[in-house]
Amino acid sequence: MAEPKEMLRISNLHAWYGESHILHGVDLTVHQGEVVTLLGRNGAGRSTTVKSILGLVGKRTGSITINGSESIDMPPHQIAKLGLGYCPEERGIFASLSCEENLLLPPVIAEGGMSLDEIYEMFPNLLERKNSPGTRLSGGEQQMLAVGRILRTGAKLLLLDEISEGLAPVIVQALARMILSLKSKGFTIIMVEQNFRFAAPLADRFYVMEHGRIIEGFAASELKAKMPMLHEYLGV
Repeated sequence: MAEPKEMLRISNLHAWYGESHILHGVDLTVHQGEVVTLLGRNGAGRSTTVKSILGLVGKRTGSITINGSESIDMPPHQIAKLGLGYCPEERGIFASLSCEENLLLPPVIAEGGMSLDEIYEMFPNLLERKNSPGTRLSGGEQQMLAVGRILRTGAKLLLLDEISEGLAPVIVQALARMILSLKSKGFTIIMVEQNFRFAAPLADRFYVMEHGRIIEGFAASELKAKMPMLHEYLGV
């Protein structure tokens, strides 16, 4: 069987915020249709890796190839046009806009984005709250909105930073169903996730980060054998 298409390849990535050297030679690959989770303690460099893919750090060196295009010297707005959608940890909902206005705000960057009806079908809560201001939405609804907003754009590589954090178990379960649904539609997903129980059944592969480096990469089929190592590094 043919190897799946490579959506992302990172080679020898170093990244800085000001004088602070955060990433020290990160290497990873993500194939089309995969869900890949970055694991690690706070400060390990997971969110910085995601922000580096998007060009949202002070300085970066190395190579980041997205869908066949080298992006290390591109500005963030050009990188987004390669088909990336980013859901930041802080969600970035516009408080003064309604739920539906928030959904309509991002530009379409590629063909094949979801329609409003498809997004509302995936997130019925957002249909009920479509005229509500962003600030009136619950934390779970804001998270659904932050994800739904990037699905309209036509992005096929989704970067999701701590989407389950601080949410009720019933909302976390809904987000898990959403990720499985997006995977079935051919989306490629990179998750930064502290909630191991949420990430474990969803991911095809895992990378473990420590001190700005990837110390281990393994497939979901190896998860059981890797649990002692994960206990050591993550306390899971």
